[in-house]
Amino acid sequence: MRRAVIAFTAFLGGLIFLLAVPAQAAAPDQGLKGTLKLQGQPVNGVKIVVTTEGGQPVKEVTSNAQGAWEVPVDKPGKYKVTLDVKTLPANAVVRGGNAVRTPTVFSGNMSTVLFALQPKGAAGQPAPDEGAETSPFLDQAAQLTFEGLNLGLIIALAALGLSLIYGTTGLTNFAHGELVTMGALLAYMFNVGFGLHLIPAAVIAVIAGGALGYLQDRFFWGQLRRRGTGTIAMMIISIGVALFLRYVFLILFGGQNESFAQYTAQPGIEIGPISAAPKNFVAMGIELVVLIIVGMALLRTRTGKAARAVADNPALAASSGINVDRVIRIIWTTGGAIAALAGIMLGLSQNLKYTMGQDILLLIFAGVTLGGLGTAFGALVGSLVVGLFIQVSTLWVPPELKSVGALAVLIIVLLFRPQGILGRRERIG
Repeated sequence: MRRAVIAFTAFLGGLIFLLAVPAQAAAPDQGLKGTLKLQGQPVNGVKIVVTTEGGQPVKEVTSNAQGAWEVPVDKPGKYKVTLDVKTLPANAVVRGGNAVRTPTVFSGNMSTVLFALQPKGAAGQPAPDEGAETSPFLDQAAQLTFEGLNLGLIIALAALGLSLIYGTTGLTNFAHGELVTMGALLAYMFNVGFGLHLIPAAVIAVIAGGALGYLQDRFFWGQLRRRGTGTIAMMIISIGVALFLRYVFLILFGGQNESFAQYTAQPGIEIGPISAAPKNFVAMGIELVVLIIVGMALLRTRTGKAARAVADNPALAASSGINVDRVIRIIWTTGGAIAALAGIMLGLSQNLKYTMGQDILLLIFAGVTLGGLGTAFGALVGSLVVGLFIQVSTLWVPPELKSVGALAVLIIVLLFRPQGILGRRERIG
């Protein structure tokens, strides 16, 4: 118990340091951005006019020497972006002839607006009234699909830990979103507070997240299990833990939005119709590697096989010589580390705030339930489906209803397959 008190005191001391971190200039919470290029070369000095859907002016900007432009907006919603064709170079035109876009800005995200430029008189250039709507729609669909995969992989990281914990203990942990937030805030503390580069700061934060996951089970959830606390009671307790941690974060971190010291503003890379910052591609690669490593560990290692045995039948696993408490502790450690990594990846794609884990908790539960409760691979598949439907559905529905598509798919799948996509039927009676 003395070691637990020392560890908890050190943790609180570290978080209190956040109060001493000077406030950073807040990056735009959401907005519009784009890059103009003609045959691979940036186009400078092109005027972009942004208005609301109702026609109220927002801002006029011009592309810089790298062809990039950016407009922060106060609130999410649909906007109208017009490229002034009179400011284009004499040898350039907008492909398809349509110089107006109506993108949707999501809360906490910078939406990329694509204007494909080509030389005037290029072969295959359609007349102004031919196919003017087809190219922008397909470009937007491709961009939203990429963003959906990015979001789905982040949700999958968080959902993987939640699914493993549920599978081995039966606990529906509503405080898992706060583990995601904690990972992002710890990385911010080491990055901005202690002045470390984001990469070592993230590594330390992931290790700290795993250690905190271990301590949670060693001195809190494990004690409740030994006292015979039921899963429903533990679920209610997890809601209280989530509320407690959330307001601790608010007190120590504050209600403002912050960002990491590195990789906050990067020029976009265009791959066909998809435009994204290099950090998005790197983050997706890291997420895929981690998910593959954890999946292979579950299938090939002794600990992974023991974890699957505990998930199938804890009593039978214990009778066969498996140390169930040790396996559960390893799962909590792994789940805490993966949740911390998910928080860091989420903080790279948007600004940091004390409610960031709470904001995606519903999506995490949707991914876990859709894929199959307690199945690690089901959490991955379900999360990818949820992320894709959330982003792609905005082609047809307002952004305020973007979660409806994912939840509708969840309901439809569970009507026909109650155990989820990769879940197994349970025998009753």
